[in-house]
Amino acid sequence: MNRLYIVACAAFVTLCGVGTAVTAGVLDDIKSRGVVRVAVGEDFQPFGGVGPDMKPMGYDVDVANHLGEKLGLGVELVPVINANRIPSLQTGKVDIIVSTLGKTAEREMVLDFTQPYGLMFNAVFAPSNIQINDAAELSGKTIGVTRGTIIDIELSKIVPSDATIKRFEDEDKTTSAFLSGQVDAIGTVDLAVKALIKKNPVRVPEVKFIINRSPLYIGLPKGEVPLREAIDAVLTEMKADGSLNAISEKWLGEPLPDDL
Repeated sequence: MNRLYIVACAAFVTLCGVGTAVTAGVLDDIKSRGVVRVAVGEDFQPFGGVGPDMKPMGYDVDVANHLGEKLGLGVELVPVINANRIPSLQTGKVDIIVSTLGKTAEREMVLDFTQPYGLMFNAVFAPSNIQINDAAELSGKTIGVTRGTIIDIELSKIVPSDATIKRFEDEDKTTSAFLSGQVDAIGTVDLAVKALIKKNPVRVPEVKFIINRSPLYIGLPKGEVPLREAIDAVLTEMKADGSLNAISEKWLGEPLPDDL
């Protein structure tokens, strides 16, 4: 029996409260239900969306299901949009978030995070006929973003005062605004644009400048240490045995970086 599996099992025993005094809350709920409720994206392929059978599908969905299987739990997938990921956790509708969640100082005040399980690049994209080399050249332009995302937060810090950030409630609305010419540019992640380009749009976005490298984390309620340790142990095992890389190859068409 390998060491990582033993660590995951030990953490899961703690999760279930065996031999440990645990205050009532999310851990007791998970234990009594035998099911972990997971917030997953419903509007952001290839990470989260709805398949032909109307069931959730994508990178995050596969990760969530794998976690549940390794921890011996059933998995209840709860589709969310970016704007209600964190509220769904804070109001107790879900136990964890597996939905392209980046880490910020503000979020760390209300959430705990596991080790990273994926990676994206946040950048500004626009058609080839629009020249934008840096944030200063967004002057006078309208930029579409999905509300509450890392790119929304970071762009808000650096755009000129005469630039307009237009916020949309989900990624589909953001890209639709770009395609219809409602905005000059969009701030989003590289994988969203790759998926869009595959559809052969008339208005093709190209990268203008990169904002940051954004690792993806699983979000947890504050202070749920046994839950975090159990999930971290499984993620470590998934990286070691290649199963996380297989999910990346399946949905993103490329391996995970070695330094993830």
